[in-house]
Amino acid sequence: MKQVSLGLNLSTKKTRKREFLEQMNKVVPWDVLVGVVDPHWPKSKTGRPPFAIETMLRIHYL
Repeated sequence: MKQVSLGLNLSTKKTRKREFLEQMNKVVPWDVLVGVVDPHWPKSKTGRPPFAIETMLRIHYL
C-alpha cells in the first residue's frame, strides 16, 4: 500500500509548477487530442512498448 492511498495530503503548498499544471489540465482537451493522435500512434507487437499517448502529448506541450 502506498502512502498516497492513505488519503493524507501532506503537501498543501501551492507551487508555481502545480498551479501551471492545474491550469493546463483545465485548458487543454486531452481526450480530444488523444483521439486525434491514436490512429497514427505506433502499435508495437515486439520489443519495448511505446509510451502512452497522453504522456507523450503532455511532454510535448510542456
